[in-house]
Amino acid sequence: MTEVRVRFAPSPTGYLHIGGARTALYNWLWARKLGGKLILRIEDTDRERSTEQSVRAIFDSLTWLGLDWDEGPVESSAGGCASRGKSGPYFQTERLPVYNDYVARLIGKGAAYRCYCTKEDLDRARAEHKQKTGNEQGFRYPGTCRERTDQPDLKHVIRLKVPRSGATSWVDRIKGRIEMQNESLQDAVLMRGDGIPLYNLGAAVDDITMGITLVARGDDHVINTPQQILIYQALGVPLPDFAHLPMILAPSGEKLSKRHAAVSVMDYKEQGYLPDGVLNYLARLGWSHGDQEIFTRAELIEKFNWEHVGETGARFDIKKFQYVQANQLRMLPPETLASEVAPFLLKRGLTVAGSDPQLIAAAPLVAPRATTFIDAADALDYFFREPPVFDEKAKAKLLTAEARVQLTDLATVIENVTPFAREALEAAVKAWLEAKGLELKTVAQPARVALTGRAASPGLFEVMEVLGRERSLRRLRA
Repeated sequence: MTEVRVRFAPSPTGYLHIGGARTALYNWLWARKLGGKLILRIEDTDRERSTEQSVRAIFDSLTWLGLDWDEGPVESSAGGCASRGKSGPYFQTERLPVYNDYVARLIGKGAAYRCYCTKEDLDRARAEHKQKTGNEQGFRYPGTCRERTDQPDLKHVIRLKVPRSGATSWVDRIKGRIEMQNESLQDAVLMRGDGIPLYNLGAAVDDITMGITLVARGDDHVINTPQQILIYQALGVPLPDFAHLPMILAPSGEKLSKRHAAVSVMDYKEQGYLPDGVLNYLARLGWSHGDQEIFTRAELIEKFNWEHVGETGARFDIKKFQYVQANQLRMLPPETLASEVAPFLLKRGLTVAGSDPQLIAAAPLVAPRATTFIDAADALDYFFREPPVFDEKAKAKLLTAEARVQLTDLATVIENVTPFAREALEAAVKAWLEAKGLELKTVAQPARVALTGRAASPGLFEVMEVLGRERSLRRLRA
C-alpha cells in the first residue's frame, strides 16, 4: 500500500484559528491511525502579511496541542523561538526555484501561458463587461494572451490554460462527487510577475513534490480544487484524494468570530483549558462516533474516519465544550493536574511547585467542580494562602459567638488524632458529636468557613487532611 501522507498548510498571517486546529487534528489523526506522515508546510508567500510572530504562534499552538509533524522537529533557539533549520517544516518562500521549474513544464505542455496584460488592460476589459451586462459580477479574464506565441521582454504573469469545454470532477471524501464545468472557470493567475506563486500553483506543486495522498482542508477551498486538478492532469501525475471540511459556525449559524468564542488556540491555553479537552471537542465538532462524547487521544486515533465527518457546518456550543473540558480535567492523574495548575496558582501570587505533595493531594479534591485550570487554581487557593481569603457573608453568618465555642472544642478533639487522616478524623469528630448530642452540619459549616474562608469546599475531613494538623488547628482557633 502507498504510504499515507497528509499535510497541514497554514498561512502565517495571524494566530492559529480553532478551525485550522481542527484541520490539523483530522490530518494528524488520519496519519497516526494508518502509520503515515503529517507534513507541516508554511504557506508564507503573502510577504506583506506573513510574520515570524505568526510562524511562532503556529508552532506554539501545534506544540501545545501535541500535534507533532513528521518532516523533522523544529529546532529551538536559545530564546525559545522556532528556527528555520533544515530539520524544520517546509516554507514556500524557500522553494521558489521549484515553482519556476513546474511553471516551465506547464508552459511546455501548453497548459499555462504568459499573460502580458497590464492593469489598465484588465480595467478596460472589466469596464466592457460591465457595459454589456450591467454589472461587474461574473467578469472573467477574456483570454487575451491565451494563444500568443511571441515572448516579448515585458513584465508578465503566468496563467492556467483552462479547457474551454468539458468538466472537472472528483469524489470528495466528505462531500461526495463534485463537478464543475470548465467554461465556468477562468484562466487563473498561477504566478505573479515577481515570481511568487499564487495559492493554486504553490499548493498543487507542493502536494505533488511532497507526495501528498490526501488533501484535507476547509471547504472554502472547494472552488480552488478544479484548477489544482487541472495542474495535476497537465503534468500527468496521479490525483490525491480530497476531503473538504465544513466550516465551524457560531451558535446562530453565522461565521464564528471573537464575538461568539475565543477563536485563537492560544487563547484557550491562557484560559486554562486542557489540550486534550480542546482536541476532544474539536474532533466532535464535525465528526461523530455513535453517541460517544468523551475520547482519550488514543481513542480518537483508533476511531477517527472520514465517513463520519459531516457535510454541513457544525455549530460551536460553549456549554458542550465546557462539559468536555470538565470531563477531561477529571481524567488527569493527580500529578499531572498538579503540574498543570501550578502556573495558574503562580498567577494568583502563590508559588507552589507542581511536584509539591500537598498540591498533588489537594488537586483531586477540587477537580470534580472545575472546568479549567483557572477554576482549579481558584478552588485550591485557600490550601496555600495564609490566612485564607474570607467570604465576608459566610464569615458574618457562620463565624458567630456560638460557633467560637464549637470550633475551640473541635480543635481540641482533633489535636491528638493519629494518623491525621480523613478516616481517623471523621471517626473522632463523630464520636464527639454523638457524646454532645450535636449534628455534623451544626459544626461542619462554621468549621468549613474557618478552614477555607468559603461556604463551599470539598469534604471537611479531606480538607483537614491536606491542610495538616498544625494549619488546621491554627485556622480553627483563629
